[in-house]
Amino acid sequence: MSDVVRVSVGGGSPEGTNCAYLLPARGVVIDPGPPSDTAWTALRDGIADAGIAITDVDHVLLTHWHIDHAGLASRLADRADASIHAHADDTLLIGDYAAARERRCRRDRRVLERWGVPESVRDDVSSADTPSPVPDSFAVTPHGDGDTVVDVEFVHTPGHTVGHVSFRTDEGIFLGDLLLPTYTPNVGGSDTRLDDSLGQYLASLNRFESIRTDGYPGHGMEIEIPTAIDEARRHHRNRARAAFRAIATPEPSARTPWDVARELFGELRGIHAKFGAGEAAAHLRRLAELGPVERLDGTPVRYRPAIDSYPTGLLLTP
Repeated sequence: MSDVVRVSVGGGSPEGTNCAYLLPARGVVIDPGPPSDTAWTALRDGIADAGIAITDVDHVLLTHWHIDHAGLASRLADRADASIHAHADDTLLIGDYAAARERRCRRDRRVLERWGVPESVRDDVSSADTPSPVPDSFAVTPHGDGDTVVDVEFVHTPGHTVGHVSFRTDEGIFLGDLLLPTYTPNVGGSDTRLDDSLGQYLASLNRFESIRTDGYPGHGMEIEIPTAIDEARRHHRNRARAAFRAIATPEPSARTPWDVARELFGELRGIHAKFGAGEAAAHLRRLAELGPVERLDGTPVRYRPAIDSYPTGLLLTP
């Protein structure tokens, strides 16, 4: 029996194919996948191919609230008579789905307005954000950093979402959307509850600074954690520098995150508008925290350069 079984459970997100992970000896499934019949068939077949019955699954562990990771949690838990576990900061968005979704949609719209996203684009984002086929509510056990379930440790790694966790086990580290092999996880638009999302994300990377092993990401194949951390940091240094240039050239000006997102990414619609504006907002917010950029509060919020040129060797990590 394999220690870790990876099951591809559909490509229902910009990051690509989702990965569910089965730890047969522990009776654990991590991030069962999106709530589609195709993903359910793949998950069920993967469990059977691992040589165990679905009723041998005792615990469903979720790295974060996003539907492409948590969407099958209630279906699997019902079929297996298993318990569902997530970080306390993401629990309501999973288990109190209907009410939390309404609150989230209202919050997203307010935040997009604050970022300077035009009303027509906000309408487009809202219309594309349709309900998922999951129960309105179901039981999810909340956890904090350092908690364990059958010796699987919760490591709080916020940034992609407020309650994002990675799981540390003897079998390896399960990263969710903290690190990915071919795609940098969205920071800013993926959870509009976050304030300094980039600062929190980079601090989360620091938690695995000393890890010299492969990790299991929520999308794609295994990755070398040190290499992936270096690449993520390099990406965000380059993105921050580009965000600074967008407000500093050709003439310094106060610009909204939406203005900067359009400069960095071009035309943006639907979910990409939220992700793009969120990425720009995250980098501008971090630069304002560090000093090169001045934040002008209001609706929309605007940023302007506080110095003449981008500082050489600026470190973004808190």
